Amino acid sequence: MAASVALPAAGAPAEKAPETVPETVVVTAARMLDVQSGRMVDRPVVTVVDGKVTAVASGGAVPAGAKRVDLGDATIVPGLIDMHVHLTSLAEVGGYQTLKYTDSFWGAVGVANAAKTLRAGFTTVRNVGASDFQDVGLREAIDGGWVVGPRIVAAGYAIGATGGHCDDNALPPSYDKKLPSVVNSPEEARAKVRWLHKYGAEVIKICATGGVFSLGDSVGGQQLSLEEMKAIADEAHMLHMKVAAHAHGDEGIKTAILAGIDTIEHVSLASDEAIRLAIARGTWFDMDIYNDDYILATGTANGTEQESLDKERMIGLKQRQTFQRAVRAGVKMAFATDAGVYPHGDNAKQFAKMVEWGMTPLQAIRAATLNAAEALGRDDVGVIAPGRWADMVAVSGDPTADVRVLEHPVAVVKGGVRVD
Repeated sequence: MAASVALPAAGAPAEKAPETVPETVVVTAARMLDVQSGRMVDRPVVTVVDGKVTAVASGGAVPAGAKRVDLGDATIVPGLIDMHVHLTSLAEVGGYQTLKYTDSFWGAVGVANAAKTLRAGFTTVRNVGASDFQDVGLREAIDGGWVVGPRIVAAGYAIGATGGHCDDNALPPSYDKKLPSVVNSPEEARAKVRWLHKYGAEVIKICATGGVFSLGDSVGGQQLSLEEMKAIADEAHMLHMKVAAHAHGDEGIKTAILAGIDTIEHVSLASDEAIRLAIARGTWFDMDIYNDDYILATGTANGTEQESLDKERMIGLKQRQTFQRAVRAGVKMAFATDAGVYPHGDNAKQFAKMVEWGMTPLQAIRAATLNAAEALGRDDVGVIAPGRWADMVAVSGDPTADVRVLEHPVAVVKGGVRVD
């Protein structure tokens, strides 16, 4: 009898759920930089439905019933993109000082770093290396609305050779630790890509050469073979994933380009031959030319080993000179900072360095917007245009005249929602 009351009669239509009306938001400001044309748009009216842009106009009325986000006498640019960050690292804690903290500490500070990064105007980042898939978990927490942060393209572990930059050389053999990131053959490399993809990686990061902060290796020495790099690139591309290669030395850079790697990180010691090869293959350069200032200014205070400082002194200026040559030659360039080597939230300080070493302000801004989106293979970020996420940064003044205004955003909007 109770069942006959609770259940509808056979054949009766099910009760219809109430329809939800998509939320409409309109973002207005004094000016908008159209990064595609390079022109300023006066009195932009950006209409957003369910987080994505549906229309962009100059002037006009706000649609009835829409929620308005008025950014006042500001200039809006697309949400900025950083192609090389380490959200679960701290510049303030380096070298052997990191051993004072438990493993889960790094995932916890990643939450704070993600919030700093978003509030600094970076609405999308590519996290190229984190232990224990912490960047994947952070991405899931942000996408689920549990914590505040940018859109994350996560790599999980970075792949490298035994004893290389992606291995851990800081401890003696009695503490030998077999990192999940280490490979020693093309077959192992291919399997590692599949494993990373299985557990949530969206991009693959490899260590093609030695590095500044790895101990006991040559900063420019190649550490993966052409066959290993090619196996990684082929497998990743089959899975529709991009590949980024940490590479300081010229031979490692050229080998990575020949292997089909999509973006080369750092690129400190690239020769003219490597630059020509990158242009011919359409390879992107992601060059972190700001953090040299921070590394050398802080010295060993944050735990950085003297060996690492010596390496940085050796390549810092050369990297900026390489950047200058690459810009002049016309290499495809995207914005990448290596945040985590310097404090998170200071990402925009690199814009001024990029201008100092050869870019126009508009070129530098494009590197962090439409160029970075193209390098990521994404058509939903990087531009304020219909179909893209409504990610915007508001600044005082004209960033094409003074790119430093990007260091101090007055407002950040992610998915049509103003960030607190």
